[in-house]
Amino acid sequence: MLSGLSLHLGLLVAGIFVLYAGAELLVAGAGRLALGIGLRAATVGVTVIALATTAPELFVSAIGAVNVSTDIGLGAVIGSNIANIGLVLGVSALIKPLHISQTAMHRHVPFMLFAVVLLIVLGVDGTIGSLEGAIFLLVLGGFTAYLVHSVNANPAPDVDNPDASVGLSLRDVALVLGGLVALVLGSRWLVSGGTALLSALGVSDLVIGLTVLALGTSLPELAASVVGAVRGESEFAIGNVVGSNIYNILAVLGIVALITPIEIASSTLWLELPVLAVFTVALVGMMAYGRTVTRLDGAALVAGYVGFLALLIP
Repeated sequence: MLSGLSLHLGLLVAGIFVLYAGAELLVAGAGRLALGIGLRAATVGVTVIALATTAPELFVSAIGAVNVSTDIGLGAVIGSNIANIGLVLGVSALIKPLHISQTAMHRHVPFMLFAVVLLIVLGVDGTIGSLEGAIFLLVLGGFTAYLVHSVNANPAPDVDNPDASVGLSLRDVALVLGGLVALVLGSRWLVSGGTALLSALGVSDLVIGLTVLALGTSLPELAASVVGAVRGESEFAIGNVVGSNIYNILAVLGIVALITPIEIASSTLWLELPVLAVFTVALVGMMAYGRTVTRLDGAALVAGYVGFLALLIP
């Protein structure tokens, strides 16, 4: 029994490590490739990097939904979004207060709030099917097109970015391919090890997705936002989380719903989704008030996240 649990734990830890490494490779390679073909740095940060840091959630949710249950996929997305706000931004704000730009408040934050509302409205009947998945992806396409148009309509030269040279690099292509391979392997190990370990302890698939898998897939956002906070790059730390939360719902759930219908448990409708809505609205309120997420706000977010985890533990 102990040897089996040790094996599952080892697979879980290895999955988290490989998943994190894969996300880092993908973010680095995708960002440099996008700059190489002429996209501006701001466009890359809002679209390419946000989508790349969502890749762990996509792989874990898709593999978990197909191989285990849709509770795994849905739990990973909702849990990751809550962790992004409560843990990632909370810890980042504790390190250094995060100042909110006018661009983030007017262009990005409203879409994050809209994505949560859309998820609740389309999921209130207990199922997210292929039609809802298609709606998510259409909204995602509109969001991405709007951002690209907004950024390119107000051009500003990337004078501080020496890496923004035109051209494709085989090294960056290799980083992207290597990152994708690592994400596939890491996702499989994380889902397999985490599910087997916690199932042996009597934990449900939904709670597994909301806790271990959600925390594991939020590692890229945590690392990126903490580094941004330490360097004083508040806009990057905020944009990373806001963009990831948007893509988690619209891209991840949209794609998974096209693969297989997602059943939403009544407990999710009455607990996890309302908690996600509360965290999102609270964050928007913190951003709007003084355009800063203070250390006190960060402490409140972390405390709220710890309280949420306590509710999940039987």
